[in-house]
Amino acid sequence: MPGKTLQIPAADGLSDAFAAFPGDGRQHPGVLMYADGFGIRPVVRDLAGELARHGYYVLVPNYFYRHGPAPVLDLPEFIGEDERPAVFAQVLPMIEAHTPELVRRDAAAYLKFLTAQPEASTGPVGVTGYCIGGLHAVRTAAAHPDQVAAVAGFHAPVGAAGPESFAQLAAQAHFGHAASDLTPETLGELNRALDAAGVSYTSEIYPGTVHGFTMADTDSFDAAGLRRHWEQLLPLLSRTL
Repeated sequence: MPGKTLQIPAADGLSDAFAAFPGDGRQHPGVLMYADGFGIRPVVRDLAGELARHGYYVLVPNYFYRHGPAPVLDLPEFIGEDERPAVFAQVLPMIEAHTPELVRRDAAAYLKFLTAQPEASTGPVGVTGYCIGGLHAVRTAAAHPDQVAAVAGFHAPVGAAGPESFAQLAAQAHFGHAASDLTPETLGELNRALDAAGVSYTSEIYPGTVHGFTMADTDSFDAAGLRRHWEQLLPLLSRTL
């Protein structure tokens, strides 16, 4: 599966990015994929490559580009309980500095770049994300309702987007939550907010999962949760793009 590193003219400089796409010479629907807070690394490239194999042009921007090119963090090959404190000490200040306004400013540049690529079609796009990247995906979809037809977030704090963002969503949505992140009561509150905003969505807790369940380079990984993620994401994209 072809892949390449690109440079995106973004709000405050050049944002490096990884792109994966079928190598058949045709144009394919575009998907903007936001990595989790640990950023672009082999496991994220693998997720992008797997999605591309299903017929999509997948663009994964380094939204931490203001702090340097990817890999921004000096990550171990495997992030377990012992490694997690040091990694979070690096990443949390960058997450806090990446405000909703910066997300929206960069999103416009990312979508413009995505749809201008020769391998990507010019029609509606999908946006998906993991962990904090899922929140970025919701904010991107809310800011560009005429362009984003599908949005998905996995083990993501999507509720932080709030009713104002939900009200702007025109995309069909799926949110797959870790069992460690939401109680059934909290899930009900989130889903009632989505209902009130008129969002077309599915939103569910993936049984037995913990935060980060899609990431095979962490001790949070859950193979069944990752399969469920594909079982929900692929049909969503297929029916909307």
